[in-house]
Amino acid sequence: MPSCYTLKIITDFAAAHLLRNYPGVCNRLHGHNWKIEVQVTASQLDDVGMGIDFKDMKAATMAVIDTLDHRNLNDLEPFTKINPTAENIAAYLYREISGTLNREHARVSAVTVWETERACVTYSEE
Repeated sequence: MPSCYTLKIITDFAAAHLLRNYPGVCNRLHGHNWKIEVQVTASQLDDVGMGIDFKDMKAATMAVIDTLDHRNLNDLEPFTKINPTAENIAAYLYREISGTLNREHARVSAVTVWETERACVTYSEE
């Protein structure tokens, strides 16, 4: 069986949103402190002994999160067209971070978005 290393970083950002066409109070503007977990799977280690540098994972994640932080997500692409649900945010982050971070032997395998301390969604394409 080939080697597999799973690396994870956790960060957060604050942003507001509302859910269009939602039959409840979430259709009103409100905010969350979103917790984000980015998971990378590496099939081998580099010369230093790393699957991928945590610093690189953090930088790629923060580059995307900085565009969302302290904003109304409904005002930002792609959320002007799709609802900024935890599911859609997780998929968006997965694609954006993967575009920067993926390498031959290390790939983003999942992104988890925590909307509250007790509610989260994990997105992957495996």
